Amino acid sequence: MTRDLSKAVTVDKLTKKFGNFIATDEITFEVDKGEIFGFLGANGAGKTTAIKMLCGLLTPTYGKATVAGFDIYKQTEKIKQNIGYMSQKFSLYEDLTLFENIRFYGGIYGLSGKEIKLKAKNILSKLKISELANKKVRSLPLGWKQKLAFSLSMIHEPDIIFLDEPTGGVDPITRRQFWELIYEAADNGTTIFVTTHYMDEAEYCNRVSIMVDGKIVALDKPSELKKQYSVDSMDGVFQILARGTSVKG
Repeated sequence: MTRDLSKAVTVDKLTKKFGNFIATDEITFEVDKGEIFGFLGANGAGKTTAIKMLCGLLTPTYGKATVAGFDIYKQTEKIKQNIGYMSQKFSLYEDLTLFENIRFYGGIYGLSGKEIKLKAKNILSKLKISELANKKVRSLPLGWKQKLAFSLSMIHEPDIIFLDEPTGGVDPITRRQFWELIYEAADNGTTIFVTTHYMDEAEYCNRVSIMVDGKIVALDKPSELKKQYSVDSMDGVFQILARGTSVKG
């Protein structure tokens, strides 16, 4: 099967039904390489179901999609090898040291011992926590844990990173630092596919989509969406589309 590398993600009428319930309803969109793409919606809108299908963890009812050029029906293992994933629930092992976590995740992705040592040195130095390499992860503040988890989601240099509410529960300063890491990754050509409940973070995305009841009801640059709905913030756009609330700009 020929690998289409023209887009990072392509989705065409992707649908998932659970019995009579339609979790995602013929959603269609594309994500460019190196783009920071915001995937927004209230709880229950269908975001998580969509992400699971794109990550090869859930088989669609029908529709088409490719991720990193691979088909979500026939090439799920290839997709898993070429993406990174980080959820809002902390994904590292609290009882292992920082270095042991790096060694574990590097091993999962097939890095050699030499590569893992180099990655560990670079990651810890970049986060300015080299002196904590042999400390248990549980000793880190949440913000540092999340930044380490993000770095480890990229340890195998994937084409695309899926971030599922990565800054939930961290303070504003740490959120800003986290987004600096996201911008750096995007500048280096990595595509960022991010969900967030913080509408100020939606402003940082190149484009955003908004899902309501399984459908994508809006998709554009934040500036264009604010102009279209005559509001001065993405929160205003979200309130109108997801909550049915009239908001004055």
